[in-house]
Amino acid sequence: MAVRIITADDLHFAALIAGTPLPGLGVADGGIESPEALAMLRDLAATIRPQFAPAAWLIVHDAEIVGLCSLVAPPDAGTIHIGYGIAASRRRHGHASAGVQAVAEWARHDLRVSRVAAETALDNLPSQRVLEQSGFTRTATRIDHEDGALICWGLALD
Repeated sequence: MAVRIITADDLHFAALIAGTPLPGLGVADGGIESPEALAMLRDLAATIRPQFAPAAWLIVHDAEIVGLCSLVAPPDAGTIHIGYGIAASRRRHGHASAGVQAVAEWARHDLRVSRVAAETALDNLPSQRVLEQSGFTRTATRIDHEDGALICWGLALD
């Protein structure tokens, strides 16, 4: 599978939100996320980017954007916290695992990063499999006031 990540900048987010083409890249049928969710992720990346960049990546299969992976908070003592999503029309093809693994591989070569963390809903078995296949281990559980019960995951990069 030819999956790669491309650093997502503000222009990428603007094009995805507007539904305008990006040079040399198509977008998965149905888009990768709603314009509202993309706007939220754009704002989050813009908030994090002055402290740490890159803050988001496009997940690309061949020449098609199939998803996003982004930091969900500023890094904390060498740990980056990621979230990811794949277009509904492209799920169950290994794109999430390949994208998360590509971000982890990028992180292994960034001296600022020693650990990658993520969280999944207790009932989100596909996302849990993505993290397990990518070498993450369960580290804890917690209750979030918006998302409910979550499993915390970590990947040490040493």
